[in-house]
Amino acid sequence: MKAAVISSFDQPPHYGDYADPAPKGPGEMLVEVLAAGLHHVTRGQASGVHYSSSRGLPLVPGIDGVGRGTDGKLRYFVQGPGQIGTMADRTVIELDHSIELPLDSDAVTVAGAMNPAMASWLALRCRVPFQSGQKVLILGATGSSGSMAVQIARHLGASQVIAAGRDEEKLAKLPALGATEIVPLGDARLGALAREVDVVLDFVWGESAVRVMETVLKQRADRSLPITWIHIGSMAGEAAAIPGAFLRSANFQIVGSGYGSVSGREILMELPELAKEIARGTFRIKVRATPLRNVEQAWSEAARISERIVFTP
Repeated sequence: MKAAVISSFDQPPHYGDYADPAPKGPGEMLVEVLAAGLHHVTRGQASGVHYSSSRGLPLVPGIDGVGRGTDGKLRYFVQGPGQIGTMADRTVIELDHSIELPLDSDAVTVAGAMNPAMASWLALRCRVPFQSGQKVLILGATGSSGSMAVQIARHLGASQVIAAGRDEEKLAKLPALGATEIVPLGDARLGALAREVDVVLDFVWGESAVRVMETVLKQRADRSLPITWIHIGSMAGEAAAIPGAFLRSANFQIVGSGYGSVSGREILMELPELAKEIARGTFRIKVRATPLRNVEQAWSEAARISERIVFTP
């Protein structure tokens, strides 16, 4: 079969031949892949730097996708460790890591939206007892996952959604998606705007996050009120030197959200409702359908475009 193939962690994948996969038991199924998103975690795994990366080469990248099984049903599926990736003509899925989709679902939209939507959906549904009416700050709101987080926070009942990011042109578009306030990262107004937030969804991390923590905590009127900082992404770096005084001087907790901190069972329980909302058009995301044969060129373009690339056969 044809697939995107990673032969070196230092190079983008190339389009080439790969051994046909075959199910190994009754819990597995061969599927024809219709759409597979190019996500940040996929790029991280393919370069060998993500914590979930496989060290074996060659490999087919791709952590999720939409495909049609041998039973004729349309499915969204997530691949676990050791499974062949989704950027191929075909792959083998574990049935209990898939959900059925309505047959009229747009495969490209679902494949492009589920992963970036899942980041904030799982954070607010699984990592914190989030309640309608609470206030949310989103750091890194101008990326695909961040702009989806704006929409999901509002959908789940946030009374205030403060969107912070570096791209001011993209920031200006976020009120239409549900942001109640927008502010550039590094702007002196951020601390005052976010002084009463209950939850922070952080796609940035690194020293940028530490600076925001400091300015928000300094301006917090009542430091005994709980604030939960959820680390989701690391666009500004994997390491953040957090002073212990931040944790001692306020009712402040830091948690992570991702595969591992959220169990596979929890993720599977959340997928059907999220997929339903995406399929019905509740959330907006820009996707670009790209033939899989163009994977090498698209891989290098991904960091420079605003759309989420979705590979199709």
